[in-house]
Amino acid sequence: MDFKLGKFITLEGSEGVGKTTNVDSVCQTLDDLSIPYIRTREPGGTPMAEALRTNLLAQWDETVDGLTELFIVFAARLQHVQGVIRPALASGKWVVCDRFTDASYAYQGYGRGLDLKKMAVLEEWVHGDLQPDLTLYLDLDPEVAANRIADREQDRMEQEQLSFFHRVRQGYLARAAADSRFQTVDASLPLVEVQALVCEQVKAFVSTHSEGSN
Repeated sequence: MDFKLGKFITLEGSEGVGKTTNVDSVCQTLDDLSIPYIRTREPGGTPMAEALRTNLLAQWDETVDGLTELFIVFAARLQHVQGVIRPALASGKWVVCDRFTDASYAYQGYGRGLDLKKMAVLEEWVHGDLQPDLTLYLDLDPEVAANRIADREQDRMEQEQLSFFHRVRQGYLARAAADSRFQTVDASLPLVEVQALVCEQVKAFVSTHSEGSN
């Protein structure tokens, strides 16, 4: 399939929903379709952005303000967008990204209670008209998600209270309901079924957006 410009696919969801595994599924689908792509993540994607990620998720002997989190994430995002995402898309490669700005709205906006209108100004400043073409949102009850990650070492964000993750989920659901680029996947299903749904969504998207399609 021939695409003059790359497409931007993001996967969203809280901890424990299986994003990393399903990023694998998206990439395998693109491989099967012989579509060139890069795989990346947020926060991260460049050396500096990865360093900012490490600081964001580290444990600190002080309270980390939600606005501090937001600025760190968007600083990393600017490096990522300018250094990785835009160049890849311009070259015709697709970008598969584990989280993007929807995560900031869900986590810092709904989770931390920051002003969404001010966040929108920051979004416009950092990446302007760049938005994902397809966002796969893996939806799961926070209690179930917490049980899935209970036995692994957890970073600062993963150790938040369940009430925080309920707000994060509501943020994701609100954004998914308001934007047609979202496809919501029930992450409570068996993994093989979730992977199949993810692959179906990607194939449908490719079919719809391939050159010559109506």
